[in-house]
Parts: sequence; structure tokens; C-alpha cells
Amino acid sequence: MKHFFVQLWHKWNLVWLPAILHLGFWGAAAVAAMDSSTIPVPMDAILAVWIWNDKGHFWLYSVLAAAGSAVGGLLPYGLGRAGGELFLLKRVNREKFEAMRAKFERQEFWAMAIPSILPPPTPWKAFVFAAGVFEMRVLLFMMAVFTGRLIRWLVLSLLVIELGPGAVQMVEHHALTALAVVGGLATLGFALWWRRKRRTGEL
Repeated sequence: MKHFFVQLWHKWNLVWLPAILHLGFWGAAAVAAMDSSTIPVPMDAILAVWIWNDKGHFWLYSVLAAAGSAVGGLLPYGLGRAGGELFLLKRVNREKFEAMRAKFERQEFWAMAIPSILPPPTPWKAFVFAAGVFEMRVLLFMMAVFTGRLIRWLVLSLLVIELGPGAVQMVEHHALTALAVVGGLATLGFALWWRRKRRTGEL
């Protein structure tokens, strides 16, 4: 079995990766959809190569990759929605389960957008699965994933343009810093939203 996975990995590097890189913009969408739905791939590293080779269209790669990720995420989301509650309860106790539910009910957009921004080793698919379990609205789910991924990959694009493809490792090594920055931005955004709602009398 180990030999099979080693061969698969070598085939990916030698055959599939070069072929995918030639697909350009649409390749970014396809690879992101595959990464989000089924087969994990080093999406940041692949995207960095595209951006480094075509710096003028970094925004287009980021947009299409974010869209592909939002579409691909519908598969684990759908599995969670179809009956993932029992599966999730086998892995977390009831107290933690209810805490997760409350978080999604209070701030479901940010509960999905923030994990979508953060680099590995963030367990992104676990959040997607939970979004399905807690019946997050499909359109809001896709908007949250798209927004989070777009922010992440636009930031990555700027770093790659300035520092080269090695910026991917820098982002991964500073994940906690990224979490702090994203958390601060999320808090600020929520505060502004709350203030606007109070002014319009919707709260």
C-alpha cells in the first residue's frame, strides 16, 4: 500500500502537475475544486508557481481558485448535511458539539471564512463538514469560502510577487501570526457591522 502511494505521488509530480500548470486560469479553478472536494494537493505551492510565471494576472488566478474552492467544498459540506451529526458526535463530546453549533449560529459567515483564510495545517475540511452538519445556508457557505480563500490567495500573491515562490513556506511558518491578524480583522468587521445595524434600527 505504501509503495502504491509513493508511485502515485511521483506520478503526480512528474505527469499531472506539469499538465495542470499548462491549463492556466481554468487549471487554478479545477485544482482548487479537486483540493476542496476529494484529493488534497499543495494548492498554495501550485498557485505560487502560476502567479510567479504570470504576475500580471495574479488576481485572476486568485479569483478562479477561490471560486473552485467554494464549488469543491460543496461535496464535504453535502456529506455533513446528509447525516454527519452522528459522525461528528463520535469524535467530539456533546458539550463541544453544542459549542460549535452556537458558534455557527452566531457568526456562521466568519466561522467558515476565517478557516478558509488560514494556511495549513488548519483542518479546513472539518469546518466544511461542520458547516453542513449545522445546516449553514448553501449560498452563505459558498460566499464565506470564496471570500476567505480570495483574501488568502491575494495576500499570498502579493508575497510571491515580492519574495518569490518561497513565500509559501513563510506563510505556513507564520500561521499563528496570520490567525492573530485575521482574528483582529474579523473582530473589526463584526464591530462595524454591529454598529451599522444598530444605527439602522435592525437590532
